[in-house]
Amino acid sequence: MNKSTFLCACLCAIICLFLYPGRALSDERERILFEFDNTDAAKPWQTVNDGVMGGRSDGRFRINEDKNMEFYGTLSLENNGGFASIRSRSKKLGLSAGETLVVQIRGDGREYYLNLYEPSNRIAFSYRLPFKTKAEEWIEISLPLKDFYATSFGRRVRTELDPSQINSIGFMLSDKKAGPFKLEVEWVKAVTPESAE
Repeated sequence: MNKSTFLCACLCAIICLFLYPGRALSDERERILFEFDNTDAAKPWQTVNDGVMGGRSDGRFRINEDKNMEFYGTLSLENNGGFASIRSRSKKLGLSAGETLVVQIRGDGREYYLNLYEPSNRIAFSYRLPFKTKAEEWIEISLPLKDFYATSFGRRVRTELDPSQINSIGFMLSDKKAGPFKLEVEWVKAVTPESAE
């Protein structure tokens, strides 16, 4: 790069800072919670399927060649089953009120849930929010923390979410449609209100 090209690039960058100040700040207000580009990326994750209740769904995950996480398997409705899920192991995520979770995904056209977990003695309890996928198409979904609702055994309960207590997230399929599924996740971010605007 010659001197005149370098000076031109610097000038363009400065102009962008003045014309789009919000965009310049947005990168500083995003935090990557999970990405899958190293050999240890699978370690913080585990499967939780309906086998814990006698069901026969088979949900698994792996880090694929593109360094994305694949949640895949077969949903079964036998033996009163009907859900497959993965979740991260317990770890403080540092979430705050007003934040939005943003996820880059490629799905199969089915509807999934993003689940949030907190330290609790309650069984089968989580905060969740559904999201739809487009078959074989990468999309970015935004899930505001304020929209998550509490569930116990899949039924809504009245409990307020305290983002600071969330120590695990997960992906779940329970759409009552037996058959194979696959959801690919590139990354999960926490975004502040300023950068979400």
